[in-house]
Amino acid sequence: MNKFKLSLMTIVIAMALAGCSTVRPLGEVKMKDAPVVSGTILKDLDLPAPEGAPIAVAVYGFKDLTGQRKPSSTLSLFSTAVTQGAESYLMKTLQEVGNRQWFTVVERVGLDNLLKERQMIKQTREIYEGANARMLPPLTMAGVIIEGGIIDYNSNTLTGGTGVAVFGIGTQTQYTQDIVVISLRLVSVQTGEVLTTVTIEKNLLSTGDGVTGLKFFNNYTQSFELDSSQTFNEPGNYALRSAIEQGVLELVKKGERQGLWKYKKPTEYGIKLDPKK
Repeated sequence: MNKFKLSLMTIVIAMALAGCSTVRPLGEVKMKDAPVVSGTILKDLDLPAPEGAPIAVAVYGFKDLTGQRKPSSTLSLFSTAVTQGAESYLMKTLQEVGNRQWFTVVERVGLDNLLKERQMIKQTREIYEGANARMLPPLTMAGVIIEGGIIDYNSNTLTGGTGVAVFGIGTQTQYTQDIVVISLRLVSVQTGEVLTTVTIEKNLLSTGDGVTGLKFFNNYTQSFELDSSQTFNEPGNYALRSAIEQGVLELVKKGERQGLWKYKKPTEYGIKLDPKK
């Protein structure tokens, strides 16, 4: 009878551990059928407005300079470890930083398509309107160019795990950490001088939780076996977007400290400063 109670208790403990290891992470995952519109990740993209008009900036690309492939311990993968279209994240961040008051982003990634479309409009107007055809307004010229890219990606920079077992039943947790590094530099169009540069690192964390159990009964003629596990991998695009947003913030702050631009004074917002402070 005691053996039966001990066996029953073992099964109950195993089921409880399995429930804890699977229900907790799954409860944090929200399944959505509708597409999700991605906003900014950082909550402090608000900066003081610039003193003057927004800065016209051009982004020609933000390439993967790492040459890294997706990490795998069993397969030889040819997919890249990071996205090849990171300039989309960079342009979106430049538009939204400081409540859309800091930068005017001009199209340069698809410049060939833009020029072809303008040429077609020009030719069509000349055909139908003749010599008096209306001219297209000139393109907005950028005062600065933002260059840079994803310069490093390191896999498994930190690995580890813990586990414990009682009566043949136990739980274990494993984790690994990757690091992605980006670089941004601000270049003057008139002089070609690199005005300022920043480098940002971001960690990617992957965790795995599981429970295993093996118990024999009736003189080792019957057995109870349990194996349950699941992993969570932080999305690479989430880490990259976070690094880009932090990089743009640091670029603006560093430029202000170097005297490249100035923040609008608080009095211009209608806030009266206390002369005693």
